[in-house]
Amino acid sequence: MQQKTVQQYVTKDMTMGDIVQKYPAAIEVMLSNGLHCIGCHVSYWETLEQGTLGHGMTEEQMNKMVDEINIAISESISNTEQGKQLILTKKATDKLKNLISTQKNIGGLKITVSPGGCAGYHYDFELTDSKKDNDMIIETEGVKVFIDQESLDMIKGSTIDYVEALQGAGFKVSNPQATSTCGCGQSFS
Repeated sequence: MQQKTVQQYVTKDMTMGDIVQKYPAAIEVMLSNGLHCIGCHVSYWETLEQGTLGHGMTEEQMNKMVDEINIAISESISNTEQGKQLILTKKATDKLKNLISTQKNIGGLKITVSPGGCAGYHYDFELTDSKKDNDMIIETEGVKVFIDQESLDMIKGSTIDYVEALQGAGFKVSNPQATSTCGCGQSFS
């Protein structure tokens, strides 16, 4: 049985700052593997290897995480190349279905990109009953996302995920168009 080769975007020798800035899709993988020091307080000069081993991970765990990061980046790039406007992960879709079923007058998730945040722009999320006049509707597995064209142009090809981490829970965006991001995933430029 042949193993699929994944392009190596990230290696253990890269600095945390470079990874977070260049590859926002890596953030969620690092968080899900217990590496929680990548938010606004990331040690930008520290390599991924130094950060993971310094936080008690084994070399095997670190190598597995690097593979997962490269797969996430590859999928993010593939989705963008395929022209997908927005991708909702299973966790995001499941969370939205749960919220919609337990609350009255919730039709979907409204996403807006606004100036601000520590990197230039930030994502605003709001549960809403219906679309506004200038909103487009993107539907995945019966879940609706409402977004205006200007915001969509800034996050086209992004993956929307729902994460639960030490910094809190919420919807997070992995935006392949971002030239830099805040480590918390809430703002970008």
